[in-house]
Amino acid sequence: MLFTAKDILKIQVAPALGCTEPGAIALCAAAAASLLKKQKISSIEIWVDPNIYKNGLAVSIPGTGGLKGLDTAAALGALGGDPHRKLEVLDTIDKEDVRKAAALLSAGKVKVNLLQDQQGLYIKTIIRSGGDTAESVIRELHDNITALSLNGKKATDSPLVSIPRHRQKSDLALLEDWLKDLSLVRLFEMADEFDAEDLVFLKKGLDLNLQLAEYGIKHGPGYGVGMALKRMAIQKLIRNDMVLAAKIYTSAAADARMAGVKLPAMTSAGSGNHGLTATLPIKAVSDFVDTTEAEVLKAIGFSHIITAYIKAHTGRLGALCGCSIAAGAGAAAGVTCLLGGSIHHIADAIKNIIEDLAGVICDGAKAGCAFKLSTAAGAAVQAALFALQGVAVLPTDGIIGFTPEQTMKNVGVLATLGMLETDRTILKIMLEKKFSNIGD
Repeated sequence: MLFTAKDILKIQVAPALGCTEPGAIALCAAAAASLLKKQKISSIEIWVDPNIYKNGLAVSIPGTGGLKGLDTAAALGALGGDPHRKLEVLDTIDKEDVRKAAALLSAGKVKVNLLQDQQGLYIKTIIRSGGDTAESVIRELHDNITALSLNGKKATDSPLVSIPRHRQKSDLALLEDWLKDLSLVRLFEMADEFDAEDLVFLKKGLDLNLQLAEYGIKHGPGYGVGMALKRMAIQKLIRNDMVLAAKIYTSAAADARMAGVKLPAMTSAGSGNHGLTATLPIKAVSDFVDTTEAEVLKAIGFSHIITAYIKAHTGRLGALCGCSIAAGAGAAAGVTCLLGGSIHHIADAIKNIIEDLAGVICDGAKAGCAFKLSTAAGAAVQAALFALQGVAVLPTDGIIGFTPEQTMKNVGVLATLGMLETDRTILKIMLEKKFSNIGD
């Protein structure tokens, strides 16, 4: 099956309100609840894979005044979410929904189950209401509802269910199988395939992510990393250049998003933070050079393509920080493209950033992600600039391959095979911390 650049955008890039893991949990619950026709909910039970659990544990949920938790996300989705809005499912909740969710949680009516051995993205929700039981399942992709049933009867005609019965694989799985065999040259050529409609969509995504960045710079939510960097530049403690601009934009947007500011982000490869990293460094660099809007948007589109390619090898979620090794590499490629680099410069930029950031772990979505996005954004611009100056990592170094394709595949091997025990250890540390009495 063949795909196009437009298909990559359609499957891999979409708006999401808040962190995508709590959003996916809320979506799964909202889908199940939609079968109950607004009946009073008796109980909610969810089952999630380790990485959904890890990424949904400590991040603030938009529209709740800073509430957190997988159980909170499920309750809010069931009580006030609109499943037809996909990962913007919680855009419809109000204060009354938050109050009702709090009451449901206080009564012990929401239970979260961790599936320790589950591999791949997985969420299952069962909601009971009187004598009825509604069930939903999400797999592979955060908004990919693969099963929906009421009292054991499948809702086969529901528009919420993503995969038709005659299909064995989702569009995402088919796309990733196809992507894995492409060369960097072919991926680069695809950036010329974006039409006017695609550029409008890419502009919308950039505007959404810029809104988050501007909010973060102005208000300093979360840890206020972006605001602090901006202040340091004003005080001339650090130099205001394109590397710093990339760090400010990207970290400020992460500050806002991780703090639960009710503004959507345009995702990349299923992640809002990937979307911020894949787009905002390119916008930051464009402010320093003579370029057109179309060239900026094309570079952003190319960044999404590279991000999708690497995520096809690493998997959706894991122990490595995808903002560093996937979206960071996408941004490095996009910046190099924007600055007039050749395919050889782009290859070197990708290898440079992977050599730099391949060891950055993912320890869940939380306010501290702003620090990692700052690092990834700055490193992406630096990797591009090094490549354009002829500085390139050699294949004798560590996991770097003889080609950019092999380098990116090596990252996939590291993420999927080499980091399995690391992922379990990260979650174990997080669980022990969560259930300890430290700070009580």
